[in-house]
Amino acid sequence: MMREVNLKVGLTPQHSCSYLPGQQEQLLVLLDKDRLTPQGYEELLSAGFRRSGSDIYRPHCQGCSACQSLRVDVAAFSPSRSQKRILRLNRDISITQSYQKKPAYFELYQRYINQRHQDGSMYPANRDQYDHFLTCPWLPTLFIEFWLAHQLIAVAVTDALEHAFSAMYTFYAPELAHRSLGTFAVLSQVIMAKEQNKKWLYLGYQVDDCQKMNYKQHFRPHQRFIAKHWR
Repeated sequence: MMREVNLKVGLTPQHSCSYLPGQQEQLLVLLDKDRLTPQGYEELLSAGFRRSGSDIYRPHCQGCSACQSLRVDVAAFSPSRSQKRILRLNRDISITQSYQKKPAYFELYQRYINQRHQDGSMYPANRDQYDHFLTCPWLPTLFIEFWLAHQLIAVAVTDALEHAFSAMYTFYAPELAHRSLGTFAVLSQVIMAKEQNKKWLYLGYQVDDCQKMNYKQHFRPHQRFIAKHWR
């Protein structure tokens, strides 16, 4: 794991927590632009960091450690009984891949945010937010497309690195929520990562007391970044 003493970082002012009502959060933000390479970002992921667009950050809150970076052990992963049901339910979906952000994605993203996340900071969805959130110029971003009867129903945005995938964001047709497409997208990324001999699938931050984040803990075995160590 990289030593933090070598990083140039800034600390944001406190602001309302995105995950826990009534809490305040602060973020460490990377200032060292020399780290902004695929190899540098993979090292930062291993130190508990995450990206939003081109910004690299890690929670750094006074008196709170609820946000724990979580990564799935790809080779050891075995789907649970409920995850196997989700795989069977969606076996009629075809999956394609692209390294280009396509115009069709935005309409799906907009419907997803505006119907599923009206209580979130990204509502209402707009083009500038979408463009700046998902991709960055120094990192190969993989768009995993999910199709049902020739209709695009979901997109999983994934950072493809030498030894790992990092699941950046998934959006899907809100009327198909009964298919558990978010979970299906993660399962699909695990399968792809295994096919490409990746060691880890990073899933971002797990927050046990945030219902929207709790799906991540069901992908096992996994590790969490706690007190500067993976456990």
